[in-house]
Amino acid sequence: MTNEGRRVEGVEPRSGATADGRPLSLNRAPAPDLAPWIGRIGVTRVHVDADRAIACSVFNDLAFCRLALKGDWTAETPAGEMQLGAEPMLVGPQARRMDLTVRGGFEVINIGLRPGALSCLFDRASAPLVNRIERADPFGLSDGRDNHGFPPDAPVEEIALIAEDRIRAFIERTNPKRPDPVSTAFEAASFLDPNISPSDFAAAQDISLRQVERIVRRDFGMTPRTVLRRARAMDLACHLLGLADGREEQDFLLRYFDQSHLIREFQHFFGVTPHAFRASPRILLTLNLEARAARRLEELARIAPGALRPWHAGWVSEVEEEEEEKAGGPAGEEE
Repeated sequence: MTNEGRRVEGVEPRSGATADGRPLSLNRAPAPDLAPWIGRIGVTRVHVDADRAIACSVFNDLAFCRLALKGDWTAETPAGEMQLGAEPMLVGPQARRMDLTVRGGFEVINIGLRPGALSCLFDRASAPLVNRIERADPFGLSDGRDNHGFPPDAPVEEIALIAEDRIRAFIERTNPKRPDPVSTAFEAASFLDPNISPSDFAAAQDISLRQVERIVRRDFGMTPRTVLRRARAMDLACHLLGLADGREEQDFLLRYFDQSHLIREFQHFFGVTPHAFRASPRILLTLNLEARAARRLEELARIAPGALRPWHAGWVSEVEEEEEEKAGGPAGEEE
């Protein structure tokens, strides 16, 4: 049931790629001092033929401070079509996919904000930003110089480190409070078991269901049930794109009552059936869903930060490592 993937003519990854050649970003956990507010740091660099347009979509569970260094973008938002260039923007969390087209090559810095961080950092509510994009630079990622002050063609990790320094300066200057631990715990629960009921989560936190609903609406911009439904659909989409640990396939599928329930829910969030979804490379969706998939596995401590991921060439599962050890070496080779 996975997407086989394939290289796309005229598209050249320059910040990482899957084993079959689909572009990936550098995306990693933030420096520890930024981790209370920042969920992910990402830099994407892709060369695309100048006359080529990539029409796809994106779906993010986090709000993002984004700085486009290159690219001509068209986003289909609920407020209408937006034309975006090499500029900073604030992108809200999404309740469903957003159509996005980019023409020519692109380079983007993405700073994923943990649930609740919008309020703590910028005194902004999450709900009004759901599915929306604003022209804004709340962190001051751009310094107003050419290329927003980032060295042209610098290694992507250097770009990420410069962005972290600018975020760190903002946090040291403003001394924000940290997000509510209930929101942090609810996000972790959505990663571990998005079939958990909000009432069971409330009981585990020793608070009322009403408190859970209020806190989640405030920090995620949507109801607890919608957050959990979205997590199930995003995990399934990652699996269909080959961005998951294959050992979780049955778990992802069994989260739904039956096939019709699975299809109906997937269509609600992604606009197409699972069959239609996996029939296309989904270049832009692969980029942002891979970052979520990696963050989920790292935060569940199933892979170490910075380690190879299950969709990377050369990754070996714990089961395979155990089998190799029992067989006396890689692939059971004899001395």
